[in-house]
Amino acid sequence: MIKKDISLKDYSNYKIGGLASYFLEVLSINDLVTGLKEWKEMKISNLNPPFVLAAGTKVLIDDKDYNGLIIHNKISGIERDGNTIKSGSGVKTSDLLNFCMQNSLSGLEWGAGLPGTIGGAVRGNAGAFKGETKDIVLNVSSLNFSTLKTSVWSNKECKFDYRDSIFKSGEGKNEIITEVLLKFTVGNQNEIKNKVEKLVNIRETKHPMGYPSLGSTFKNIPCDTLPEKLNEELKDCIKTDPFPLISVVKLLSLSGLKGARIGGAQISEKQPNFIINLGNASSNDVKALIKLAKERVMHKFGIKIEEEIVYLG
Repeated sequence: MIKKDISLKDYSNYKIGGLASYFLEVLSINDLVTGLKEWKEMKISNLNPPFVLAAGTKVLIDDKDYNGLIIHNKISGIERDGNTIKSGSGVKTSDLLNFCMQNSLSGLEWGAGLPGTIGGAVRGNAGAFKGETKDIVLNVSSLNFSTLKTSVWSNKECKFDYRDSIFKSGEGKNEIITEVLLKFTVGNQNEIKNKVEKLVNIRETKHPMGYPSLGSTFKNIPCDTLPEKLNEELKDCIKTDPFPLISVVKLLSLSGLKGARIGGAQISEKQPNFIINLGNASSNDVKALIKLAKERVMHKFGIKIEEEIVYLG
């Protein structure tokens, strides 16, 4: 059932956001189809496009109200068949990782401590600790917003790239990811658990865990997109995760951005790629810090850094 005038603050990891004029929560693919049919029958014009919001861990929601339909994706279900798992797109990455640990399946350990859902991880090709979502995806099922037609996309057809996929910036932008088929290998349960605990500890040590944030705000910069001379000048900033990248954390640090604050938002002193909400941040506060960071890095290094987060509104 479509609801009206729902506050999005509670659906944002940032605890920032205005009202959604229309809001649809879906727990299953059937809910999604039924809800979209209801939406089409309403025939409301002059609205923003529908937007899928799952855990809200990578979406900066504007404080202004969103005049359109927000689809809150909670499509559940985890089914194992041998070394493969079919997961609903609304399943939390942490829940899937726990399932993998319980069943001695290896391949998602790099996702330890990641917030968000599997659908979101596919859309943005989430990655960490030298692992990426694309490495475990066999295929992705989706439903088209407009036609309600279902499709299945092979790994190759998903056009995965660094923190990107066909669903984020390609012709799949009008598709709602519904299910994902993933491949794993059988491993030693204790070894899997130990690795997960180690990576969670690293996250908790390096990241500002006490404040709302969207995690990494900016992407690292692939070395092959920069001139060789600049790579040489910045060789101390290069890391391999999962391929040679210029660390945006180091660029932000060297640009003197740690601790910079505008309103209720602050660039973390602990991890400057995190912009934290100190308690009363507005979306404009965060946007202003993003603008400041981009300008500082461009001025100092001549490098245009790009957001990993997406905007709503």
